[in-house]
Amino acid sequence: MISDPSSEHKRRLGTWWHTPPKACRIRHIMNEAHPFTRRSVLHALAAMAGASGLKAQPSKTPGIRVRALNHMTLFVSDPKRSVEFYQGLFGMPVQARQGNSALLRIGPGPQYLALAAAGPNRKPGIDHFCMTVEGFDSGQILKTLAGHGVTRSDAAGPLKAWTRMRGETLEFYAGDPDGIVVQLQDPRYCGGGGSLGDMCPATPEAPPRKGLIPVRDLSHFTLNVSDANRSREFYQELFGMRIQAYQGAMPVVGVGPGPQFLALSGGAPNSGSPRTAGIGHACMTMEGFEPDKVLKLLADFGIKARGEARGPAGPMVSYVSMRMENRGGAKDGTPELYFTDPDGIVMQLQDVSYCGGSGYLGNVCPS
Repeated sequence: MISDPSSEHKRRLGTWWHTPPKACRIRHIMNEAHPFTRRSVLHALAAMAGASGLKAQPSKTPGIRVRALNHMTLFVSDPKRSVEFYQGLFGMPVQARQGNSALLRIGPGPQYLALAAAGPNRKPGIDHFCMTVEGFDSGQILKTLAGHGVTRSDAAGPLKAWTRMRGETLEFYAGDPDGIVVQLQDPRYCGGGGSLGDMCPATPEAPPRKGLIPVRDLSHFTLNVSDANRSREFYQELFGMRIQAYQGAMPVVGVGPGPQFLALSGGAPNSGSPRTAGIGHACMTMEGFEPDKVLKLLADFGIKARGEARGPAGPMVSYVSMRMENRGGAKDGTPELYFTDPDGIVMQLQDVSYCGGSGYLGNVCPS
């Protein structure tokens, strides 16, 4: 069982950001003895941003201000088996139910992991992810999306938006440039009833046992996209997401104040390495992240360690990938731990302070 030291949790949450050397160089320029103009300072700032690789920040006020990651929906081949797997490993209570789908609470909620039956014509995987929006207003969101080339539709698709009514709850969806589905809801959304979907039982359904690893929150989703620059521009211009870090050439865009993020994995459209667009994996966070201890707990649960991943992992395996300096990690490597569920769906586990940056815990990102 991983311990839950609340004081340590608070300390780590306070260290996810870091003031980079770039800021020191900016202060040096502005304190030099020779005179400067506003224009010269702006030129210097732009030059430094370009040199650091963090120049691609939102160019205007975001149209839709997102606050946090809310949930992911997994389509699985055997919902009962998957519920037993995630509850047994993480001790997740059932926060709500939507028909035959179980919504397993992550940490204190309202964030959750939803498990739904894949059906005969659907491959198991992460179907979509959800972000919350301050002042959620579906009509205003539709207008804003239209200004960014996203049009209302009755069907899913790239740059399309649609809604559905689940009882009295309006649920809002949009497809990004690759058709990856993003759900947008109120920050109080828990997958329950009411107009905002915020009416969930005061006491969730307790799991059969406590679980081996108590997860605390969602960390990020890695999106496999056909054109990383196009996707970066889409998420930044629409949601005002800043570049939180780079992992090699892969931009990491922050969700809300951070450390949550989206990682946009993909090259240019003519890079010669086409890939199927979709959600590659999801990551959740935990207290006291120590890879060796986590791997042992996973092994005790029947998830076999296979060392560094090479090719598709297959169901019920775990591995650690060391992200080195050339990919934005620590000098000796930032350990990133992955495991697969009974359907082979890839999940990642990291420390609560993880922001996708450097440092051993991956918690050093530019402020």
